[in-house]
Amino acid sequence: MAVTAVAPIQAIAAVDAGAKGRYTCRLTVPLRPRYKAALAAVLLTLPGIALAERVAGAVLPDEAVKVGENRYRIPKSFDDTLKFFRTVYSPAKFRRRPIADQPAVKAVHIENPGARPGQWEGLNVYELRGETRVFVLVKGK
Repeated sequence: MAVTAVAPIQAIAAVDAGAKGRYTCRLTVPLRPRYKAALAAVLLTLPGIALAERVAGAVLPDEAVKVGENRYRIPKSFDDTLKFFRTVYSPAKFRRRPIADQPAVKAVHIENPGARPGQWEGLNVYELRGETRVFVLVKGK
């Protein structure tokens, strides 16, 4: 039996017409399993955000290692670290500006426009001698 393009069109027309013996419900998955799937998808993406390190309200990458007061070493490259901060803090809301004028040093300052006392007012992300570091600037009280 040869399958033609007319058969699927007739089947769709029969479903739309509500023909006897045809399945006429648009959704094949009940309501509760659909919400369970959506909830599972959300819960699987949250651990990356929830487990991130926080310093004075600023989110740092999971791999951040404290090396001093408000200073952290990041094992990722400078560009990967900036990509992380670009996803966490959108450039439209959090202004960025270069802060180093030396060829051997890459450095960017990320400004927090809504900083309150005790929270972070800026992040200095820099690379020196192949090592990426972040300094969290905390607004005074």
